[in-house]
Amino acid sequence: MADDTLRIDRSAKTLRTLALERMREAIMDFHFQPGERLVERPLCDQLGVSRSVVREVLRQLEAEGLVQMVPGHGPAVAKPDLGRTDEIYELRALLEGIAARACATSATKDQIALLDAALEKLLEAWASGAPVEVMRATARFYEVLFEAADKRIAWEIVTGLNVRINQLRSMTIASENRRDGAVAEMHAIMDAIRSRKPEEAEAAARRHVESAWRIAKAMLRE
Repeated sequence: MADDTLRIDRSAKTLRTLALERMREAIMDFHFQPGERLVERPLCDQLGVSRSVVREVLRQLEAEGLVQMVPGHGPAVAKPDLGRTDEIYELRALLEGIAARACATSATKDQIALLDAALEKLLEAWASGAPVEVMRATARFYEVLFEAADKRIAWEIVTGLNVRINQLRSMTIASENRRDGAVAEMHAIMDAIRSRKPEEAEAAARRHVESAWRIAKAMLRE
């Protein structure tokens, strides 16, 4: 009997786009484990699409770094590389710190209100216990943060890394006891922004990234 958990409904979006979104979420949510082979025929049955669509999706996921071609075995879910992971977290700490500092310096009351609303949605997502919802709410919070900071080029860089960032974020979100630490760290960022303390806001943003970085490194080494 076919596994229907990944099957998609037809809509205005193309089948390729829908299949890509479903596969990306499945990888982020550990429906497929790092290193697991991705075999075309079962994927066709699970998604309810043709083999050509599955091949296009796998090529796109490979370009995004979520899938890798294993010689003699074909496509498999990529295992994050520790060296590249370090670089991603270094960039995150730098860029998110800069954005938090800028918000504490010049964000308007309306922009801070939007940030507070985004943080509230993030807290609700954490309370729900759904990793995909936490990732979406986190991405939205940072989108509002960078917009309020008027750091458009920095946000473009972050957006380019988002797929890899979310793959790592899905690992840390799923780790034991991450929620309480993450919530406290996000509150610290917002407290500093509201208090108009740029240095504290930057330091809090960097601490948040560094905390996730430590968890990711430990998990990858295991």
